[in-house]
Amino acid sequence: MSGAEIFVKSLEAEGVEVIFGYIGAKVITIYDKLYDSKIRHIMPHHEQGGVHAADGYARSSGKTGVCIATSGPGAANMVTALATAHMDSVPLVAFTGQVPNTMIGTDGFQEADIKGITMPITKNNYIVNDVKDISRIIKEAFHIASTGRPGPVLVDIPSNILADQAEFNYPTTVDLPGYNPTYKGNKLQIKRAAELINNAAKPIIYAGGGAIISGADKEVAELAKKAEIPVTTTLNGIGIFDENDSLSLGMLGMHGSTEANLAITNTDLIIALGARFDDRVTGKIDSFAKNAAVIHVDIDPAEIGKIIKTQVPITGDVKSVVEELIPKVKKAKRPGWLKEIDDWRKIDKKADPALNDKLLPSEIIETLYELTDGKAIITAGVGQHQMWAAQYYKYSRPRSFISSGGLGTMGFGFPAAIGAKIANPDQDVFALVGDGSFQMNIQELATAAKNKVPVKIILFNNQYLGMVRQWQELFFDKRYSATCLRRQIDCPPQCSGPNQNCPEMIPDFIQVAKGYGIQGQTITNREDIESALKAAIESKESYLLNFMIEEEENVFPMVSAGGSLKDMILRKEQEKYANK
Repeated sequence: MSGAEIFVKSLEAEGVEVIFGYIGAKVITIYDKLYDSKIRHIMPHHEQGGVHAADGYARSSGKTGVCIATSGPGAANMVTALATAHMDSVPLVAFTGQVPNTMIGTDGFQEADIKGITMPITKNNYIVNDVKDISRIIKEAFHIASTGRPGPVLVDIPSNILADQAEFNYPTTVDLPGYNPTYKGNKLQIKRAAELINNAAKPIIYAGGGAIISGADKEVAELAKKAEIPVTTTLNGIGIFDENDSLSLGMLGMHGSTEANLAITNTDLIIALGARFDDRVTGKIDSFAKNAAVIHVDIDPAEIGKIIKTQVPITGDVKSVVEELIPKVKKAKRPGWLKEIDDWRKIDKKADPALNDKLLPSEIIETLYELTDGKAIITAGVGQHQMWAAQYYKYSRPRSFISSGGLGTMGFGFPAAIGAKIANPDQDVFALVGDGSFQMNIQELATAAKNKVPVKIILFNNQYLGMVRQWQELFFDKRYSATCLRRQIDCPPQCSGPNQNCPEMIPDFIQVAKGYGIQGQTITNREDIESALKAAIESKESYLLNFMIEEEENVFPMVSAGGSLKDMILRKEQEKYANK
């Protein structure tokens, strides 16, 4: 067989069902063999969108996403999306074409050292130098991507290798002596952890994306309920614990709930499960949970103790460790601790739609939650809409909220929704996007339309790069420099704010969508929210809802960069809303 045929046969042997890929000269022989394969091929309209779609496929299904691009610019266009997957521990295998190996290093046409470029942002990467190695390397790539702490693996294949001939023999095992992830936790450390939990007065479970990857939702719930321990999550941990449960604190951190931030500030024990204490969670390190002991469970030993001093480090798979921990933990009731938390719940108040003339994201998302009975898959880009999606939709199961956490990649949400819908054809998938984030990968409207992937797009259109504008409002005296997204016709470069003699020249997103064959509508009145959402839900095709929201609606609570979690910025109108 040719190398290209061995490549396709290897993917079939690995059980690959879907590839997200963009053709080019250096992978044309692969595509010739894919023509006869049963593997479904989805062509994005930008390589970044293709990797994000593979990412959404992987996050929503737990399977390994697969993507492919040609050499040079095609491979380089994958970089941001690979970094996104790397930061959030998403299992991906990315294939790139390369110039013939005799030309590598000559600056040949469309040559790029993609192996070197992606070395810091992949779990592992390869360049194939012999056609006989294709099957082995593919087997290793899928194994490495999906085991231990998952992550993207890149395989670069020179075009001459794809043309060479060899026998096809797909291996059944891998031989990687230096790669041995630890799944079982140390029994003595698990015993120590149980003792700390049994003696704690104000414990808190802090669960991250690693707990979801592990499939530990039932174990986390059992531990929380047995010992009556409240649960807070990271952005990527949303869904590990039912947010309708009385023990749920929601998300913590920069835009976390008041009760989560104050609970972790006052706790005496943090049980960290598959989380890494990133800066958006901790805020100012010196003031983070000053009086708390820390149990840290993670499959990646490099994360334990990296940011926060840990009293009980446990390297292992979260599900496995918590399974062993539960029998050693005593049943407990903590009425005083839960009463304290309930009092904190009353502090934060959202904006009241009755006191606003324009649409509010909270009302839109809460209506969506009611209409979908909380059973939809929600993806989000990055910005204010991402935080609103995290705050106002109540998630009750893992892999139902998908967003870029670690890298914070604008443009992620919509193509990720396409991948999630392909992985979950029987579930409703909504892409919640901002007008800034949406335009980063708006060309993927063509992908959804061409492949008949019925993704519903909810666009929060405030005509600004909203999160940066919020910072400019709060910390830069409303000097809105380079954050206004209106077309700059007769507008000065420095925007003075909404309704300040600024012409209403904004992109017509509905016309853009119709250009790709996707229907939609613009919503400006509160009374139309429910009917518009119902129209999108009932549509058998992709559908765009363009909600013209309050331009200066902000995300609260908010902790300033480097600030302490206890020093949250709340709404100025909070007292007014509370009294009402």
